[in-house]
Amino acid sequence: MNWYRKIVQFLLEVWVELKKTSWPNRKEVYGTTIVVLIAIVICAAFLYVVDLSLSKIMNVIIGTFEK
Repeated sequence: MNWYRKIVQFLLEVWVELKKTSWPNRKEVYGTTIVVLIAIVICAAFLYVVDLSLSKIMNVIIGTFEK
């Protein structure tokens, strides 16, 4: 039965800590979500360009050895 008391104590401590947390409002969540989505698109575009460039370079290198 000791494990039960430990679980209850842990959950009570979690609840106390959650009450101390300052939660963002809807406007803040919306703003940070937009920033994250824009960052993802920029990173994806960058990686696409790098991948395409490296692919072209490798095709040139491999193409010269095959001939």
